[in-house]
Amino acid sequence: MYRFLVVEDHALVRESMVGLLRQMEEGVSVQECADLENAFDVLDEDSDYDLMLLDLALPGVDGFSGLDILRRRYPAMPVVVVSAFDDPPSVTRAIHLGASGFIPKALNGSELLHAVRHVLEGNIYRPSLPEVARLDKLTPPPPATGRGVRPEEIGLTERQAQVLDLMVRGLSNRLIAKQLNLSEGTVKIHATAIFKVLGVTSRTQALVAAARYGLEFVSTESDEK
Repeated sequence: MYRFLVVEDHALVRESMVGLLRQMEEGVSVQECADLENAFDVLDEDSDYDLMLLDLALPGVDGFSGLDILRRRYPAMPVVVVSAFDDPPSVTRAIHLGASGFIPKALNGSELLHAVRHVLEGNIYRPSLPEVARLDKLTPPPPATGRGVRPEEIGLTERQAQVLDLMVRGLSNRLIAKQLNLSEGTVKIHATAIFKVLGVTSRTQALVAAARYGLEFVSTESDEK
């Protein structure tokens, strides 16, 4: 018999999720919490749950920091993020912070249950690309985190981070190439990869995304190709 903990502040969404989970099999137990503080109280008494379904945008919680605290306090308990902030960097960052999956709220009930079963079987669930919103499609900004985000947390490689850092500083592709001892064509290839990671289609949108996430870059110096 599965035991679930649903942490969601919107009552209608929470009730819908609870109803769906109870359809999985007979005898399923679902505990509800409207905020993370209440969830911690519940877990301090009994943390023997098969899975927690966690909304990122909870009252009193600074974005992804709640997930980070949760994974540190209860590392053995699987957590799946269920969120409307389903742009590619948010998905990648949630997995990076230890989530066992990321379920967009745009999924229907059967898709949600499929994702939950996938995680219960010991897998990591990531939505396929068509299911993931893009920052250039009116996706709301991700929740504030209270600290800068390292580029690797959202899926950028070291080289991609260097290129994006120089973009943010206003350098052209030609100057970025000179700074990093790369060909201009290679810089364009890195830029295309950066756009894909951020879920955008232009340099301007990439700069907006970098500001939204509060990306923190290390000092970029020229190096070998």
